[in-house]
Amino acid sequence: MAGKAAEPQVIWARPERTGRGPRPAFTRADIAAAAVRIADAGGLDAVSMRHVAAELGCGTMSLYNYVPRKEDLHELMIDAVGAEHDIREPSGDWRADMIRNAQETRAIMYRHTWVPRLMSGVYGFSPNTLRYLEHCLACLEPLDVRYGVKMELVALLNGVVTTYTANEIATAERTRAMPWSEEEENAVRIAYLGGQVATGAYPRLAAAFMEDSGPIDLEAVFRRALERVLDAFDPDLR
Repeated sequence: MAGKAAEPQVIWARPERTGRGPRPAFTRADIAAAAVRIADAGGLDAVSMRHVAAELGCGTMSLYNYVPRKEDLHELMIDAVGAEHDIREPSGDWRADMIRNAQETRAIMYRHTWVPRLMSGVYGFSPNTLRYLEHCLACLEPLDVRYGVKMELVALLNGVVTTYTANEIATAERTRAMPWSEEEENAVRIAYLGGQVATGAYPRLAAAFMEDSGPIDLEAVFRRALERVLDAFDPDLR
């Protein structure tokens, strides 16, 4: 039955389907896959219990027997895309392994551009998320620090990936929505910025632009951001 639960619940601690009746027609995997298809096509705001039910060919109210709340549906979705991580044997080079994990997470976010909006610690306990976290800790086995520090490293690295990728996605979506080209937009903004810097009011910015006028290699910036996070946890660099 729909409605707010009287106490907090974890979807993974519940049976696949509540209530009596015939054998369940769908699994959580079916429901998650339907919701992911909708979000991939129309964004996270397009995902509703009604739309997912229509995608599955069932009644909206019957879907609540499987997924009591929309938040639970979001958790199923995060778990579903988490299965896309390539869990491979650690190489023994913890920095290389964590950079690979970060780049893979970024690729998943690009395939499912709604994911950054749902990147919350609340959704950090699903089966595939736990599987990925265990993998990250396995990759960090050579790093001689406490597990609490390793967990901080994973969280910080994921935060950098999420923030960076969310900004890239937002910029791309804004560009697609503009009635002019990206080149036209950039030309106008660069001209304005050049005029402001030329006034002499921003001498440090002027020096910065003279030192490196671009274009910016965004891939290199992303890699450096990852490396700097790892540097902060590397005992050999302290």
